[in-house]
Amino acid sequence: MTERKKKPEDLRSHRWYGVKDLRSFGHRSRTAQMGFSRADYLGKPVIAILNTWSDMNSCHTHFKQRVEEVKRGVWQAGGFPVEIPAMSLGEAFQKPTTMLYRNLLAMEAEELIRSYPADGVVLMGGCDKTTPGLVMGALAMNLPTIFVPAGPMLRGDYRGQVLGSGSDSWKYWAELRAGNISEGDWQEVEDGIARSAGTCMTMGTASTMTSAAEVLGLTLPGASSIPAVDSRHAMMATHTGRRIVDMVWEDLKPLDFLTASSFDNAVTAVLGLGGSTNAIVHLIAMARRAGVPLDLARFDELARGTPVIANLRPGGKYLMEDFYYAGGLRAFLKEMGPLIDGSQRTCNGQTLGRNIEDAQTFNADVIRPRSEALLEGGGLAVLRGNLAPAGAVIKPAAMEPHLRRHTGPALVFSNYDDLAARIDAPDLPVTKDSVIVLQSAGPQGAPGMPEWGQLPIPQKLLKQGVRDMVRISDARMSGTSYGACVLHVTPESHVGGPLALVRDGDLVTLDVDARRIDMAVSDEELERRRAEWRKPIPKFSRGYGVMFLKHVQQADTGCDFDFLAPDYAGEEIGSGKGEPEIH
Repeated sequence: MTERKKKPEDLRSHRWYGVKDLRSFGHRSRTAQMGFSRADYLGKPVIAILNTWSDMNSCHTHFKQRVEEVKRGVWQAGGFPVEIPAMSLGEAFQKPTTMLYRNLLAMEAEELIRSYPADGVVLMGGCDKTTPGLVMGALAMNLPTIFVPAGPMLRGDYRGQVLGSGSDSWKYWAELRAGNISEGDWQEVEDGIARSAGTCMTMGTASTMTSAAEVLGLTLPGASSIPAVDSRHAMMATHTGRRIVDMVWEDLKPLDFLTASSFDNAVTAVLGLGGSTNAIVHLIAMARRAGVPLDLARFDELARGTPVIANLRPGGKYLMEDFYYAGGLRAFLKEMGPLIDGSQRTCNGQTLGRNIEDAQTFNADVIRPRSEALLEGGGLAVLRGNLAPAGAVIKPAAMEPHLRRHTGPALVFSNYDDLAARIDAPDLPVTKDSVIVLQSAGPQGAPGMPEWGQLPIPQKLLKQGVRDMVRISDARMSGTSYGACVLHVTPESHVGGPLALVRDGDLVTLDVDARRIDMAVSDEELERRRAEWRKPIPKFSRGYGVMFLKHVQQADTGCDFDFLAPDYAGEEIGSGKGEPEIH
């Protein structure tokens, strides 16, 4: 039995339901309108279930059923569940990028929680940006909160070969463009690569971020590894519904247990998993919402000493289904040993160390011992130089080793349309030593910093057998992608960063070990080019897009809106994040 710190009259929802006045009469009568009596909800924790289900989000297809299982757990524990639809960011369908709308989801989540009679919150997400978006919003409100990760889909299949979403899409697309497979072969890949509900089954952004959420203590132990269509996923949803009711009575809130060490644990886990570079942007934004300082330097510092022990695509061999059968995230964290601070508290009231103490690894090729790591360190690297004064990132584990130190002439594309129009031209002046540069793909430039960073290899080089080359942009890259791709170049080109000043033929040097990305152009020449540079015309003239362009921050600070930062010093409009008045 949970130790109650709250009485029924202390519940936040009591202000809506428990007061003897006309307004509360209206709340109760409208609840009766939905078929509920006072016995169903009065004096019980009201649990808001923020559900990002949508017909345009294939990762969350099963959420129609999972939300019922969460409700079942809430009812069992003596709570009152209310499902509230939240914006669904469907990675596969939403254009130009779900990243444009992550902050909108965060704002919506915060306002839904603030404006309705919620005592506790269950967040249902998983598809890439839904995890950080929901968590960012919930952290701003800081009510008892628990997260239900969508879980990965089943392994793909093509003629007896196991397919990994994203990773094998890029692989077979390159082979199709090179003329090595037919359109019929390509359609077979298309039909077999995504076979069930759930997120990408590689260690892409979705599994990276749900794993990070678990390490932060925002899910039940082991929740992030369970495949979406496994019956144990349904059980987890019900357990989650029961636990959130106890969390309300205990008054256990995220900011009660999230610390700088919690975020160090999340970063370390992402690195050891060979996780997505997108985690850098999202974890920085989430940490800042929690009042925890986290920056690129900390990522690089931790990366140097963190081995990659999860043998998962795109950098390894296996898929998330294999990872679950091998012991899942709990076994992985236990194998990480002293690199993880097990003293950090979690949403189930236990420490992280207690949650993983009995975990076992059942396949030591999937979850490697630290003594047999895929990489001893450097799963991610933060680069700086005159091309990226505020930083850029690269994933060394996903690139061909001979490109770790490379110098070549730049081939510049001014925007994505320019790239699409020219990249496969037979007369494109490119060699395997060229450095492909894409401008105008950052937070403001694209806009929204899409996953354009895995720039395509020119067709003429594909036919010569080239499968990797140095590519640079201010974009992001899908967590399922691979290659020698320098990403998140900051400041972005759209605001006049040095990336905007690169010209065809400039010699560019990538040195991963030295953490450098530089162009051989003098300061004087750069100043001359800067004087000639003109700020591009804004991409939006109305609505949310205008707000986005005006307030989005750069990649090194998480691409959050400036006015949502805890220390925002803008014009004071009201009482900050205060509660709604109930009249």
